[in-house]
Amino acid sequence: MINRRNFLGAAAALALVAGCTGGAGNNESDQSGEVKGAITVLTNRTDLVDTTFKQYATAFEARFPGTKVTFEGVTNYDNDVTTQLSGGDYGDVLLIPGTVALDQYSQFFEPLGTATDLKAKYRFTGPATYEDNVYGLSLGGVAKGFVINKRIWAQAGITAPPKTPQEFLAGLQAVADKTDAIPYYTNYKDAWPLSEWNNHRAVLADPAINDTFPADAAPWQPGKIQYITDGLLYDIVHSGLSEKDPLTTNWESSKPMLATGKVATMLLGSWAVPQMQAAGPNPGDIGFWPFPYQTGGKFHAAIDGDKMAAVSKNSGNKATARAFLDWFVNDSGFAADQQAIPPAISQPLPAALQAFAATGAELVEVPAATTNAGKEDEIIKKSEIDLKGEIYRQKLVDIARGAAKGDKESYFADLNKRWGAAQSEVMK
Repeated sequence: MINRRNFLGAAAALALVAGCTGGAGNNESDQSGEVKGAITVLTNRTDLVDTTFKQYATAFEARFPGTKVTFEGVTNYDNDVTTQLSGGDYGDVLLIPGTVALDQYSQFFEPLGTATDLKAKYRFTGPATYEDNVYGLSLGGVAKGFVINKRIWAQAGITAPPKTPQEFLAGLQAVADKTDAIPYYTNYKDAWPLSEWNNHRAVLADPAINDTFPADAAPWQPGKIQYITDGLLYDIVHSGLSEKDPLTTNWESSKPMLATGKVATMLLGSWAVPQMQAAGPNPGDIGFWPFPYQTGGKFHAAIDGDKMAAVSKNSGNKATARAFLDWFVNDSGFAADQQAIPPAISQPLPAALQAFAATGAELVEVPAATTNAGKEDEIIKKSEIDLKGEIYRQKLVDIARGAAKGDKESYFADLNKRWGAAQSEVMK
C-alpha cells in the first residue's frame, strides 16, 4: 500500500452537473444480461495497473470467458474523474470521487441493492447508502491504532498493549530506558500523520459520538475525547519520549526506522502495517496495538472503509461491470493482498488485525452524524481549529517541547474557548 494520503485521496465537495450523456467502453451490448464484452475500470492505484491489476484482469477473464477488463490509472483521481463525470464518459466500474455529494449518487451510479440486504453481507456500506439504496462497495477497510516494533517493546519488558494513557507513557519510558530506540515518532514535518490523532472516538464506545461531539462546547476538558487523545500526544512530547528535533522528521525515512527498531511506535492505522513490514528485514517484528484506553474493560478501535467502487450509470455493459465489481470485492483477494479489512463479512481479518482483535479490541464502525450532520465541519471552519488536520497539533507539539509559549492547560483552555464560541453560533 502506498502513502495513505494518496491511497485515499482527498477533495472538497463540488457541485456536479447532472444530465450526463455518452457511454463507456468498447463492448458488446449487455441488454441480455450476459457477462461478456469489454469494460474499463478507473482506479487511483496507478502503482498496480501494470502489475497486480493485470493479474486480476486475467483471473476475471478466465472466470468469465468472452470478457475483457482494462484498468485505467488516474493520478489526480478525484479532480480528473469529476471532470469525466460531467462529460458522461467515466468507465464502467470506478471509485466514487469524494467530490460527489451523497444525494447525487443516483445520477452517476447504478444502485447495487438495498441497505438491509447489503449490510448483512458487507462492511462499510453506510457511506454509499442513500434512501435505502447502496451505490458503492468498499474495496477494503482499515483500523485505527499504533504501529509498533514488537521486538523493541518486548526488550522494554512489554508484550501486551497498555490499557491506559498512563500505562502507555510508562511503556514508552521503559523503551527509552532499556533500548536505543526513539520511543515515539511524530512525523511532525510531513504533518499529515498528526491528523491520525483525530480517529479515535470509538474508544468511548458511544455509537452517537459523531452527533454528541458537535453538541459539546468544550471537548478539551478532562475525560472528554480531545483531552484523552491530544493530551496523550502532548504528554509524549513533553516527557521527551519523541524524536529530539521534530522539524527534521521524514515520512519515507520513518518506515525503515520503525521496521528496523530505531523507532518503536507511531500512531497511524492498519494500512501502515504492510508498508512497515516491507521496509525492513523482519516483517514479524511489526505489530498493531489499540489506543490505550478502555471502556467497560475493553479496547474499542474505529474501522472504516476506503474508497467505494461503483458501476457507472452510463456503462454500456452493466452486467459485466456488476459481475466484475462483485468478483473484485469477493474473489480477487485485493483486500487480503493489501492486508485490509475485507468488505465481505464472511471473510477473515488479515493476520495483523487477527492479532489486534486477539487483544480483546472490538472493531467499531462509528456511525456518521445524523441529527447534527454537517455541524462539526461548520464549527471547524468558524473556529479555525483544523480538528481533522494537523496545524493545531503541530502547535501542540511545539508547546509541549518548549518551542512555543504555554502549557497543556492553557492551550486546551484556548481551544475550548475558540471552539465553544463557534459552537454556540453554529448550534443555536
